[in-house]
Amino acid sequence: MELTVRPRRLRTSEAIRKMVRETRVDKSSLIYPAFFMDGTDKVEPIPSLPGQYRYTVDRMGELLDQLCEAGVSNVLFFGIPEEKDEVGSQAYAEDGIVQRALRYTKEHYPELYRISDVCMCEYTSHGHCGVLCGHEVDNDRTLELLAATALSHVEAGAQMVAPSDMMDGRIRAIRECLDGKGHIETPIMSYAVKFASAFYGPFREAAGSAPSFGDRRGYQMDFHNRREAMKEALLDVEEGADILMVKPAMSYLDLVREIKDATDLPMATYSVSGEYAMVKAAALNGWIDEERIVCEMAAAVYRAGADLYITYYAKELAKYMQEGKIG
Repeated sequence: MELTVRPRRLRTSEAIRKMVRETRVDKSSLIYPAFFMDGTDKVEPIPSLPGQYRYTVDRMGELLDQLCEAGVSNVLFFGIPEEKDEVGSQAYAEDGIVQRALRYTKEHYPELYRISDVCMCEYTSHGHCGVLCGHEVDNDRTLELLAATALSHVEAGAQMVAPSDMMDGRIRAIRECLDGKGHIETPIMSYAVKFASAFYGPFREAAGSAPSFGDRRGYQMDFHNRREAMKEALLDVEEGADILMVKPAMSYLDLVREIKDATDLPMATYSVSGEYAMVKAAALNGWIDEERIVCEMAAAVYRAGADLYITYYAKELAKYMQEGKIG
């Protein structure tokens, strides 16, 4: 048989496979989500996220040392306060847990890039992502508190804020607040397309943020909807977002690609707690090759168009990249 085109020619050795690889990755694109809690001298394992922990500020250096050693330079901060109330006041308190963790990191680990999650669910006594009016979240009243939270994080040392609440208009509210206080160069990474997903279960245990009644489908997106996802992303572009995110990652890579093609902003995606927990559970049972699965999932994210990858496997992926197992 006389074949002119033989795609296998470019697969004959590792050297040529790497030479023509279409998707290339780098440690600088990895973001590690970290949990910090009130109290002293505690490092608590998270049962549903094996290998992940909550840290008090006086012990968080243990985690930050690991990240620096692995070559992971970007951290996404989540806070777990001791006290919660109806309006989530610890979210925007000057001495709140995230604010203290940011100050500590800025002082002791200035080489790490500090990104703060901006939401109310970890801080409200009812577990919803905003102020309630009856049994519904009051969108417009919540915007004021989200803006105050973002501002307090930036003043404490956040170099980027990442609102995850899915309130209408929150990017504009935060942008106007930050600009009005002189923080015109602080970027906003918007959780632009965040679905009401069953993949969030372990996170809600980790952060103690499960709603005490109802669910979040009134503000997080219906996972059946593609056009609405594009609408949300384009609205955030219009309101001043600097980076867009699709969350979760694994089941929504079609939207990563579609939004990437439709906008000129960097794209992020978040491999959420449920994705991590499923891989860990299967690996612990010996059912899968954890290393290969993690690399394959990451490659799929970048191939779909993500520029930034938020993952609990950031430390491991940095090692695999260094070893040439992915990238």
